[in-house]
Amino acid sequence: MTMRVLVTGAGGLLGRYVVRAFARAASVWAMRREDLDVRDRQQVERLVRELRPQVVINCAALSNVDLCEREPELAFQVNAEGPRHLAEACRAVEAELVHISTDYVFDGSKRAPYTIADPPHPINCYGASKWAGEEAVRRAWARHYIIRPARIFGLGGKNFASTLPELLRTQPVLRAIVDEVGAPTYAADLAARILEILARGRPGTYHVTNRGVCSWYEFACEVARRMGCDRVRIEPVRSADLERPARRPLYTELRCLLSEQLGLPPLRPWSLALRDFLEEVKRDESLC
Repeated sequence: MTMRVLVTGAGGLLGRYVVRAFARAASVWAMRREDLDVRDRQQVERLVRELRPQVVINCAALSNVDLCEREPELAFQVNAEGPRHLAEACRAVEAELVHISTDYVFDGSKRAPYTIADPPHPINCYGASKWAGEEAVRRAWARHYIIRPARIFGLGGKNFASTLPELLRTQPVLRAIVDEVGAPTYAADLAARILEILARGRPGTYHVTNRGVCSWYEFACEVARRMGCDRVRIEPVRSADLERPARRPLYTELRCLLSEQLGLPPLRPWSLALRDFLEEVKRDESLC
């Protein structure tokens, strides 16, 4: 019997990859922001009750860190109340819930890989709202999978990592932060791993990133090297030198224990995933 899966935030970066990955093995309802507003409890309950999915994957989020800092009420509505509404709706129809969180639930002061046993301590509104969303899911429904990725990149994304190929083609000088370190995560690898985690049938909290860590500066330099952008000057800057509304954690390497928890192998290094991402960018450009 084909699994029935509802994906929220299906128009976003990760949501598109999740829909693509699950469409090969499931019947998927892809709900974009205009199709389903997770802030609307009644709308969420009605849709889940009508469709009766077996799995709901929540990719809906307000992920612009500085916007969250400027509009905290909106951040908590989307990132905390939305997941609670989904968890309660899943409980009513006994559907499993996959909720996507973030490495920003940690403050970055540890200087060692964070495990799921480490207590979260967010230092900005985005991280605080995502942590509140995790807790809301845990309280509402036992059959949940909380996935913490980091620095997601992929085709069509609007974040720094995803837009680097375009920036390197159009900007003679690019500034990249040298003291914020984390693990880049290719959205295609993350989506495939979510499918594998679900197949194991063991709800819980999981850290999922590609292997290896780097600064944004190192990431930008690697993208430039692979693209052959020798004429672009990449200037290292420190996080504190940038005037931004929200603070960022400086070190958020996540220890991924999936081999110990579920018998799954580690994801490939981020540098290898980057190669496939850049190939994907080339293919997309050839279609334009």
